[in-house]
Amino acid sequence: MKKLSFLFLLLLGLFFSCEESPNSFISLNGNWQFSETENQNWQTAEVPGTVQEDLLRLGEIPDPFLKNNEDSIQWVSTKNWEYKKQFSISEETLKRTKHFLNFEGLDTYAEVFLNDSLILSANNAFRSWEVDVSDALKAENELLVIFKSPDSIEKSESGKLDYELPGGDRVFTRKPQYQYGWDWAPTIKTIGIWRNVSLMSYDVARLKDIFLVTKSISDSLAEIVAKFEIETVNEEEITLQITNKNTSETFTSTFKTKAGESEYQIPFTVKNPKLWWTHNLGEPFLYDIQIELIHNNSVLETYSKKLGIRSIELITEKDSIGESFYFKLNGKPVYMKGANYVPQQMLDTKINQEKYETLIDDAVAANMNMLRVWGGGIYEDNFFYQLCDAKGILVWQDFMFACAMYPGDAAFLENAKQEAIENIKRLRNHPSIALWCGNNENNEGWQRWGWQDDKTETQKQEIWKSYYALFNHILPRAVDSLSTNITYWESSPKYGRGDKRYQFEGDAHDWWVWHDGYPFEHFAEEVPRFMSEFGFQSFPNVKTIKYATKRDSVLLKDPLFANHQKHARGFQIIEDYMARDFPVPQNAEDYVYMSQLLQARGITLGIHAQRRAKPYNMGMLYWQLNDCWPAISWSSIDYLGNWKALHYQAKKAFENVLISAEVENNSLKIFVVNDTFKTIKDSLSITLMDFDGKVIFKKQIVAESPEGSSEILFSLPLKNLNFDKAFCILKVNFGGSEYLHYFVKPKKLKLKKREIDLDSYRDQIKIKNEKMADGFLITLTSKTLQKDVFLMTNEKGRFEDNYFDLLPNESKTILFSTESKTAPNLKFKTLNQFIK
Repeated sequence: MKKLSFLFLLLLGLFFSCEESPNSFISLNGNWQFSETENQNWQTAEVPGTVQEDLLRLGEIPDPFLKNNEDSIQWVSTKNWEYKKQFSISEETLKRTKHFLNFEGLDTYAEVFLNDSLILSANNAFRSWEVDVSDALKAENELLVIFKSPDSIEKSESGKLDYELPGGDRVFTRKPQYQYGWDWAPTIKTIGIWRNVSLMSYDVARLKDIFLVTKSISDSLAEIVAKFEIETVNEEEITLQITNKNTSETFTSTFKTKAGESEYQIPFTVKNPKLWWTHNLGEPFLYDIQIELIHNNSVLETYSKKLGIRSIELITEKDSIGESFYFKLNGKPVYMKGANYVPQQMLDTKINQEKYETLIDDAVAANMNMLRVWGGGIYEDNFFYQLCDAKGILVWQDFMFACAMYPGDAAFLENAKQEAIENIKRLRNHPSIALWCGNNENNEGWQRWGWQDDKTETQKQEIWKSYYALFNHILPRAVDSLSTNITYWESSPKYGRGDKRYQFEGDAHDWWVWHDGYPFEHFAEEVPRFMSEFGFQSFPNVKTIKYATKRDSVLLKDPLFANHQKHARGFQIIEDYMARDFPVPQNAEDYVYMSQLLQARGITLGIHAQRRAKPYNMGMLYWQLNDCWPAISWSSIDYLGNWKALHYQAKKAFENVLISAEVENNSLKIFVVNDTFKTIKDSLSITLMDFDGKVIFKKQIVAESPEGSSEILFSLPLKNLNFDKAFCILKVNFGGSEYLHYFVKPKKLKLKKREIDLDSYRDQIKIKNEKMADGFLITLTSKTLQKDVFLMTNEKGRFEDNYFDLLPNESKTILFSTESKTAPNLKFKTLNQFIK
């Protein structure tokens, strides 16, 4: 009996000894210290983070976003800095076969020492850095990271050339280019460990990469191929298991691996697939796919991936006019509406998920279906793309090169190549990724910005050769080999506005408005195939200005806020345009209000003109969605998250069904633009009234708007009507949309100054997830037209509509969402108050 018990225990022990521990991942973010190299004054550091963040937290530098403090922190990037950390490893972990240190982001020139041994030299903030430390790791360890000033290295690199590259010394450093100062951003060249640090340990195998590729789609079946990169210590029998958690289907394959890295594929299918669509056209449906790495029946690693089944194509076909530029989503042409996105967090490198989610929600709320991640910022955090996936926003993704010509030596090009490979592989699983673009305005700058003027022929050839190698060879090859279903586009725009082909081929940036002083009406005169940049500045919300100046009031020419206007002629350009179209107030808060109306008018005129030109024009992305600090800029949402007038009015201009009008040969042509996939048949109602509500002309017809079209549904000869164009408005209704058309510029309107009647009351608002949220419904009425009504309150919350027109003798009810239990103390401005 004793022998049987012993045998049983022995077999039991053998059984349990066959079980393997899962691969381990240990965060090394905590308990860091930092110091300037020369002083060796060690203080606590936060990782992820930057030197500037830590100095600010410790009170050693002023907040560079406030007042004129930016200038007082420039010394930070001229110094060398060090980070250090001690950490322990358990005996169990230390016994594992392989150990890898992973730095997800080092900004930028860094040497890393583990236990006094140099293990890494890094030179690219856009890359992660993995080091095999299997032979160097101990039970007690010290990490030391020494950062060198980018200034000294850039100066050294630029000295190797006998000419200056356009863009200056920043082009030698692979870090966010906007940190060197832009016409909407301060100069803050951050230094530090800006993304996570971790230790990964394993015994048998690990998954290095997972790529889910959609090979074909039909109504009944989607064919997917899962591609894997696996690293094993020895030859092993490895099993990969894929589970579609939406359908509970499982696909399993077992491979005989070789020692080292190997690639494997597993095909699987999804029956009757639900497609991923942008939120304005359908549901951005995501399948939940679980992947398990298994050895000897033990699960070593488990990953969850979101699979959006969709096809996305950029269509560029020659036609009688030039060449098309539009996107097909799931085989259907889709009109793109959105904005250019810049980094939200210049100093705070820790991902504020609430801030990210709010901004993407704001884009969705404004009926946007595409954002362009601009090439002077960063490849965004995974969470940003996950939000775009889940909320149905497509992403035009630039590589991080902007407004410059870059070096072409072998080391720089190899560094850029590895940067591209890593970020393509990191982002290619996201269904939101629609395009990879090589750079922002580099080609246009070389062709028409005078960059060649002081260069010899030999120098020009060398600079262009470097450009060609990177943007026409390295980057497109990386995209073609790693993300075959996504198009690569060399440069945005394809042609600069000095090129005759600008209007007829590719994407365009229209900066005749703003930089060259063209009137807003220019947007209707030269409509391109796809407008990927156009914009106009405005002041941020008054609350944001007070936050930046730390004053209780706003001054029109405040020396504490002047530094927050980064365009050399910005103040004057705003005033020149304002004088053309609007009254120019002398009061500072009124001027802020008027600047936002000015911006909104200009950009929405452009949006309407471009959408009317559909399908010749198939998209526009205005400059810009957001801010990285409190500034006077082109954004529609300011740094503190306040919607400007532009964001409210873009929300209306981006609706799937848009009514728009233009006057030609004294006839008013009423367009209906239909971005949906169905024909809309409805009553088209047209009312011409004066500002007191007296009806001058009324017409109602049954009209039809074909799917995906822009058509004139009615023409109104103005010569047959006797009315005062400065005292009348045309209201058009169709398909649930309303449009208001004015016949003269805002400053020429004969607006009356009667008061608005305001009433607000408490109500329970039901939201999508069936929870109840508190808010206030506000009802407004007026006996005369009130133009551009701007509601204000000190209570925290958001108006669902603002900067709107209140029609005479018609009530308008809007929701003010807030957590406050008391009714908001409302104030308002209208354009009526400023018309003499």
